[in-house]
Amino acid sequence: MVKKMSTLDLSRSKKRKRNNNERVLFKFKNFGEQGFPTEFIGCNFDQNVKLLLEFAQQENGSIWSFQLEVHRHPPMHVFLFVVEEQVELSLNPHCKHCQYIGWGNNLMCNKKYHFLLPSKDTIGACVEGGGGQKYKYKTDSNNIIGGEIIKSKLNLIEIEGHMMHGVFHSNGFGHLLCVNGSLETPTSSDLPGHSIMDFWDRLCIGLRARKVSLRDISTKKGMDLRLLNTLAYGEPWFGRWGYKFGRGSFGVTQETYQNAINALQNMPLALLAHHHVGIININEILIVLSRYQMLSGHSLVTLCDAFHFMLELKSRIPKENNNLTSCYPGLLVDTTCRWSPKRVEMAIRVVVEALKRAELRWVSRQEVRDAARAYIGDTGLLDFVLKSLGNHIVGKYLVRRCLNPVTKVLEYCLEDISKAFPKQDQGFRVNDSKGKQQYKITWVQLMKDIYFLYNNILKEHKGLMSNYTGVFATIPTASRIILDTKYFLKEYKEVSEPDSRIEADKSKIYCAIMLATKDGFGVEEKVMTPFECFLMRKDVTFDELKIEVEKTFGDMYLGLRNFTTRSINNLMSPISGIELVFNVMKPGSKIVLGGVIMSNNDDININGGIFEGIKNNIIVDCLCGTKDEDGERMICCDICEVWQHTRCVNIPNHEAIPDIFLCNKCEQDILQFPSLP
Repeated sequence: MVKKMSTLDLSRSKKRKRNNNERVLFKFKNFGEQGFPTEFIGCNFDQNVKLLLEFAQQENGSIWSFQLEVHRHPPMHVFLFVVEEQVELSLNPHCKHCQYIGWGNNLMCNKKYHFLLPSKDTIGACVEGGGGQKYKYKTDSNNIIGGEIIKSKLNLIEIEGHMMHGVFHSNGFGHLLCVNGSLETPTSSDLPGHSIMDFWDRLCIGLRARKVSLRDISTKKGMDLRLLNTLAYGEPWFGRWGYKFGRGSFGVTQETYQNAINALQNMPLALLAHHHVGIININEILIVLSRYQMLSGHSLVTLCDAFHFMLELKSRIPKENNNLTSCYPGLLVDTTCRWSPKRVEMAIRVVVEALKRAELRWVSRQEVRDAARAYIGDTGLLDFVLKSLGNHIVGKYLVRRCLNPVTKVLEYCLEDISKAFPKQDQGFRVNDSKGKQQYKITWVQLMKDIYFLYNNILKEHKGLMSNYTGVFATIPTASRIILDTKYFLKEYKEVSEPDSRIEADKSKIYCAIMLATKDGFGVEEKVMTPFECFLMRKDVTFDELKIEVEKTFGDMYLGLRNFTTRSINNLMSPISGIELVFNVMKPGSKIVLGGVIMSNNDDININGGIFEGIKNNIIVDCLCGTKDEDGERMICCDICEVWQHTRCVNIPNHEAIPDIFLCNKCEQDILQFPSLP
């Protein structure tokens, strides 16, 4: 029996009782916005999650679901599952994602909330048939085909391949674990990646997440997309939603990362004419670049210009057999150009003929200009053509232009490419009905060209590093630094509530917990939590505030269940517990409460067991400068027990870790031992 379905959207939340057999259909495009499906009026993240789940269908125990309508014609629905995980009962209570992004010293929360959008492939693994029919998915071709009963929350959380999987700690820190979107407008149950990211961002804003991290290791056809997008746009794909540098692996800092981006983006294309990258024929690279010079309406000067234009072009050309056509020489004529196409074409012919007479040798710009002036009197036109013509194909010739690294003078050269032109380019140049040359590019050819340039300019080739000379020696280094930056972070700003939403007899106060912690240097008092917002009566006393703070933080953090407040640390003078809070503090002020964690009525020390990161007392001291675990493969010296990256000690990732390993320092110490008689 199929469950009744309501297509009413609960706009501008008004709580209403819902029949247990009724599943409400929500709109995907605005889910998570204020009022859809609820007014997110909670003071903190945990309260807002509970407000949201009041509108969900409870599947079993700690699993809830929402059915979301992506579009009505043709009908397409997806499901959002929310799974509550009790950390104390978890097999893996510590959070490795927190450790790798640098939040390992955060106190461990009591709960995690997993938000999942199953794909059409994973939904079958999340449900099973049986005696019940708790929910069924429509079985038309545009919808997920599902089962009846959720197997288990463990199954939901651990299965891979979801369209989206994000997890939040109950204090508002979260991690986006995966986004698997389709590349085109969806015709099945899978969504495009940008729609999933918009959805995730709305959830984070609505729920009032604090900080969210992600690990970007996405690839396509062997290309690392974080390198490709960073070169073209100055940021990874996730940067469109505000994700920025979080933490680098192998000792990469934010400054090093930004310097690598600048160096790679500003690499001049003109220098390619004087340098060979690896052992690849430079002619092929120049030919590929020249075709996009022709298709662009402006000069492509740097590597960033070329890759940015190609990726933008990719979004304009359908994957079908359509193509983009550009007519030469009109593309050389700027919209503000004061010369007619006919005059520009004549000037181009004159310049090419002058270069032919140079017999394929490099000649200075001034020489070319002087030779052409015998036929073209307009020096402005000549200057325009010489500026626009660099690295373009004219007929069977490639017009090269570059800056002589010795004389610092622009030079031109003509190269016959009729024999070197790749076979795949046949048909790239065609004539229209008027005999003018046209240039066409297909989506398939464009993708081949992007891969060709990526593979031969950006990608490291083992054993060929010595072939990177001069300024191009920075390319593999800069690329490696960008690839070693995988962890990105977004910090969400606190949303201020309008006064109309705050009850007249209440005001906000922000509280945090300070604890005494022990380290190798003694005891240190340290603020251990972010500030939480408390909406309190205006006549609340400090004693009442302390009780509320102890309860809230005890419910939120595993290690603060037995926390007892003993002092308010940031007040100038001692106060009585019966004193009114808002007589001493202004609404919106911040209070730091000091105290202890009680166990059998005795103070206990904070230990590694209540932190998100695993405090296993290992020593990390790698050659790259890393002093903490960063998620990369490491190896431990069998003598000093110091950990280092396998890559930094020349153990490739495809090789197994040796049974016995000695670091360089210990090896040298052993060599200095006196030999036995």
